[in-house]
Amino acid sequence: MRRPLCQRPQAGVEQAMVQNAFTHRTTAWFLATLMIFFGETAMASSLKLADPSELAGKWQATLSAKDDSPESQALQDKPSNVCVIDFQQTQTLGEGASCFSAWLNGETAIGWFPEPDGIAITGNEGSKILFLSRQRDGSYKAALKSTLVITLVRQKQ
Repeated sequence: MRRPLCQRPQAGVEQAMVQNAFTHRTTAWFLATLMIFFGETAMASSLKLADPSELAGKWQATLSAKDDSPESQALQDKPSNVCVIDFQQTQTLGEGASCFSAWLNGETAIGWFPEPDGIAITGNEGSKILFLSRQRDGSYKAALKSTLVITLVRQKQ
């Protein structure tokens, strides 16, 4: 049976509802405050800036279409789709930079620097011309405007 709209709930029920609402609101504010203070610490530790010496060395860059599987890439025997690039300690690109630059629509890759979530490639003026996002340890990927993808993998030394 329905209760008429003009009839008020019992005093004990109303007080319990107000107390529950206050408790839930307080809990929500408390959790939000904890996330503000401790979330920043957790985020900062998960995005560690790599030391340039960790990234220096030989890397293999592969140019492929977005939908190419690693198996089909391995079957392709096109030297122009693979470059071995020397990331030097001085944060410049050594051997293989000209091969890599050929994929960048007229930009010349000169240097590089680490970022918390990847590697930035710089051009003549030191400005960032390409960002390679970190996929896992030793593997980075960038999408070009031409719908092609560059995959960068550290070579075994």
